[in-house]
Amino acid sequence: MTAHDIPRLLAFADMLADAARGAILPFFRNAHSIDHKGGDRFDPVTDADKAAEAAMRALIERDFPDHAILGEEYGERAGASGYQWVLDPIDGTRAFISGLTSWGVLIGLYYEGRPLIGIMDQPYLDERYRGWNDGANVTARGQTQAIKTRPCASLAQALASTTDPYLFSGAEAEAFARVRKATKLTRYGYDCYAYSMVAAGYLDCVVESGLKPFDIAALIPIIRGAGGDVVSWRGGDAAQGGQVLAVGDVALKPALLEMLGA
Repeated sequence: MTAHDIPRLLAFADMLADAARGAILPFFRNAHSIDHKGGDRFDPVTDADKAAEAAMRALIERDFPDHAILGEEYGERAGASGYQWVLDPIDGTRAFISGLTSWGVLIGLYYEGRPLIGIMDQPYLDERYRGWNDGANVTARGQTQAIKTRPCASLAQALASTTDPYLFSGAEAEAFARVRKATKLTRYGYDCYAYSMVAAGYLDCVVESGLKPFDIAALIPIIRGAGGDVVSWRGGDAAQGGQVLAVGDVALKPALLEMLGA
């Protein structure tokens, strides 16, 4: 069994997040180019996305040359160590180009395909959420504190979120409608920030579909480290994305999975 140096890896992930902050903030609410990646739905990429991922990749290649990398903008680089950094330089680019603050930098580290550590950094708000095997914390405006999900055994009292209900269609839309009707309140449009609010004990669940690994890799250790769980709609592994359910109180999981068609 491999013994992971979690403090060292987290410190390096912080370095990556700092580099991404430096690359992104000059562009936020300032002039920058916006390109469409293609497809029927507007899928933007900006100068900030590209600059942040390039900065993080350069540091990984320098300090951990045997680690693999998977990034949203520049693809995959193979490695020989079993470690893979999974990077989304700006999760929530649509919010970013709209001047909203619900975007974040996602930095995940897998070992042999399993989530190990994660960071969600919101540079403009100066909030950084970290998670690892058995803990999670947030550093906000210079103060660091542990975070925990909150108890919520009743679905009728749960606060739910999804990025956009119009991303669901057919059976998925029907499944999400069941969740929306069963929960107390549903909030939309928060991308990775919603998952961080689950970990911090403000929201109770997030339901999404069509995710890529870099959309969820960083968020799994944060929520699990805070006491929650992240699974597929069938209750299995969510590390590769797809249909994803995040819960703060694991007691909610059976009812939600039943509604989602597990």
